[in-house]
Amino acid sequence: FGCPPGHFCAICTMCYKNVPQTDVSSRQFSHDTFEQPPMYVAVMTYLGYGIVTLFGYLRDFLRAVGLEKCHVAQEREEQKDFTPLYQDFENFYTRNLYMRVRDNWNRPICSLPGPIFDLIERVSDDYNWTFRFTGKTIHNVINMGSYNYLGFAENNEDFLKTVADKLRQYGAGVCSTRQEIGNLKIHEELEQLVADFIGVESSMIFGMGFATNSMNIPALVGKGCLIVSDELNHTSLILGARLSGATIRVFKHNNMHSLEKLLREAVCSGQPRTHRPWKKILIMVEGIYSMEGSVVRLPEIIALKKKYKAYLYLDEAHSIGAVGPSGRGVTELFNVNPADVDVMMGTFTKSFGAAGGYIAGRKELVEYLRSHSHSAVYASAMSPAITEQVMRAMKCIMGKDGTTEGIRRIRQLAENTRYFRAKLKDMGFIIYGDDDSPVVPVLLYMPGKVVAFAREMLKRKIGVVVVGFPATPITEARARFCLSASHTREILDEVLQQMNEVGDLLCLKFSRRKRSAFPDSVY
Repeated sequence: FGCPPGHFCAICTMCYKNVPQTDVSSRQFSHDTFEQPPMYVAVMTYLGYGIVTLFGYLRDFLRAVGLEKCHVAQEREEQKDFTPLYQDFENFYTRNLYMRVRDNWNRPICSLPGPIFDLIERVSDDYNWTFRFTGKTIHNVINMGSYNYLGFAENNEDFLKTVADKLRQYGAGVCSTRQEIGNLKIHEELEQLVADFIGVESSMIFGMGFATNSMNIPALVGKGCLIVSDELNHTSLILGARLSGATIRVFKHNNMHSLEKLLREAVCSGQPRTHRPWKKILIMVEGIYSMEGSVVRLPEIIALKKKYKAYLYLDEAHSIGAVGPSGRGVTELFNVNPADVDVMMGTFTKSFGAAGGYIAGRKELVEYLRSHSHSAVYASAMSPAITEQVMRAMKCIMGKDGTTEGIRRIRQLAENTRYFRAKLKDMGFIIYGDDDSPVVPVLLYMPGKVVAFAREMLKRKIGVVVVGFPATPITEARARFCLSASHTREILDEVLQQMNEVGDLLCLKFSRRKRSAFPDSVY
């Protein structure tokens, strides 16, 4: 049947004859670490959620009988026979658990989100149902939560001169789609630059990173197609898969045995009921998983993709610019040919300090998306100032600005990442992810410790992101640190010292691995 590589055609069982049956799933990938906590930690975590759930039901009862004021939205008495707008049970977690601790999220900042930032102080008089500003500002808080991997979210006047020039020349927005009168020359220049940077034939840029996934995946697959998705994929990938109408099957995170089993079943059994061959089989993975800090096992997935004649969609939102000797992402990190990845996606919101995203690959793929992608046809074109910011950052990384500043930042990020991870392990924290990943999840587990950790760190002027159920499994609540090239060694040492103290104060050092004999030597 001679299906050409990279061409989105129907996949049939005839394509799988005479394919070498190499067992790629048996290979080991030793960098990702997912240490399990002691049993008592899991028991106490479940017990903690059980207690707050019981108190939640008690508080709902008190609200129902009028002994406690109800702050949540409710149906009016005259509409009690209507179809309800507010599902009472579905909001149970929000009103009884999240509301009690939501002061740890959505904190307003009032400065550049660099390595140090300022927060607006706020307090609540009704247990976090509402907030009021005190008029005070918390200055010089260390920022350990922003995705500013290479430090390009900056306000250096010399670096941003070209961005200011483009803002004066074109204005802030285009006010049209690119298919109408919103296609600017700098848009095409950026697309060519992205293609050259990644090492593919062509690329297309979009104004929003989330929509790059959610609006382009439905243009690539549809009914009669199969999407094989990693269980920890980002919400934008999940939404795009659901909107496509394709059948979705999920494999265990970074587990090649699970992936190969699904691919083998898809090839042998075909579509449900009819058993016709799938029109397309698309494997969807991320370069770096934003909650786990783990790196995709790309060489093995490419081998499986070739073995079963599937297509590969790679989301490099967190990996492009952040990993690889010259910042070209996981394809460079593993030294694989970018042409082996059928659809390469990435965003400009992390390493490039801007906004938007891109799809890159073969020219036929990109031209197809220009006329079939909802994000391309209906969305407003990228802001000229944002476009110039991306070009400025990318040229700096590639050395086209005549300096070595870009490569210095990449090396600094790699150094900061390994240093910070090594010291946390020495202290006895359980952390997830690969040694090369600038996303560093520190496991906290218990709901009470999550809240206490975030508040205690802010008292010490360190801003952190904490994440719990339902964004993570119920027993794996965590704090997520994001390293940046703009973090100095002094900043990291200050964070590590405070982490060491808070870890002892809240009993967060759950690791049973052998620790360094001199964990405090960095201070």
